[in-house]
Amino acid sequence: MKQWRVGILGATGTVGQRFIQLLEAHPWFTITALAASDRSEGKRYGDAVAWKLPTPLPARVAELTLGACRPPLDCDVIFSSLPGEMAGETEAAFAAAGYPVISNSSAHRMAADVPLLVPEINAEHARLIPVQQQRRDWTRGFLVTNPNCTTLALVLPLAALEQAFGVELAVVSTMQAISGAGYPGVASLDIVDNVIPYIAGEETKVETEPRKILGRLSGDQVEPAPLRLSAHCHRVAVTDGHLCAVSVKLRQSAPVEDVCAALVEFRGVPEARSLPSSPSRPIVLRSEPDRPQPRLDRDLERGMASIVGRVREDPLFDVKMTILGHNTVRGAAGATLLNAEFLAATGRLT
Repeated sequence: MKQWRVGILGATGTVGQRFIQLLEAHPWFTITALAASDRSEGKRYGDAVAWKLPTPLPARVAELTLGACRPPLDCDVIFSSLPGEMAGETEAAFAAAGYPVISNSSAHRMAADVPLLVPEINAEHARLIPVQQQRRDWTRGFLVTNPNCTTLALVLPLAALEQAFGVELAVVSTMQAISGAGYPGVASLDIVDNVIPYIAGEETKVETEPRKILGRLSGDQVEPAPLRLSAHCHRVAVTDGHLCAVSVKLRQSAPVEDVCAALVEFRGVPEARSLPSSPSRPIVLRSEPDRPQPRLDRDLERGMASIVGRVREDPLFDVKMTILGHNTVRGAAGATLLNAEFLAATGRLT
């Protein structure tokens, strides 16, 4: 397999650090360029970053000099973790300059010609790339995004149920980790001994992104899936791991044992191709009555799976369950990396 040189935008942030951690010793990708805010430009990465992960900062990466978030960068492909307000113009500028941009940022997710990619679910949406290039007069460059961190934890089980029975509607209440707010994130006096029942923009993302991901590619556009979603999003005092309490109405009712079987059996393109970052099980089912729990279960499958437990009948709908996802691994940097691996394996990175 060819080696690709990776540049990371937003390299000093929470997700940027996860990119660096996950790319250490990766068989296909090597970090050759890092970029961050103007105040960090020209600094040695090891001097500019407040490294917060439990694994050491790789010595080679620590010696790289931070560049500006504008082309050119010394790389073949861009991984972006820029804040949404910065990402729009910046990512488009890199794509226009000929770079494939694989983004965790929110700016382009809902654009009609940009794949909102979860390769276990909607690998065919990558066929939007040439449509996008033609519309925007780009040659080698393009944009691919992954979903919001909560959406990703939720949509894998929803996809398994949609595939087996159809999903008509879902109601979800989330308990989201503080790392989802970045660093330094939520002030300790706000989150300790407290739950914050509001995360700006989050409920809209959780209610709309799954409809695009589960939608059908028709010609040069995605027809959103007809399911309806309602979300209540809360910030809680957990370091990593978003927990979702979900009730689902199926189009075709099914007993709990059949629902569990559909979750366990679900697989997709990354698993079939044995991509380096793919989990062996994209959905892990826990049978204990008090699982999943963030501290105990978020790192299962190297943080790349949705962990599901407490699957039971719902007195109003059909079934309810608890879903956990590692928000900075599969919900962010890991999702971008898996998308990059899928694009490389299918010949879309040249």
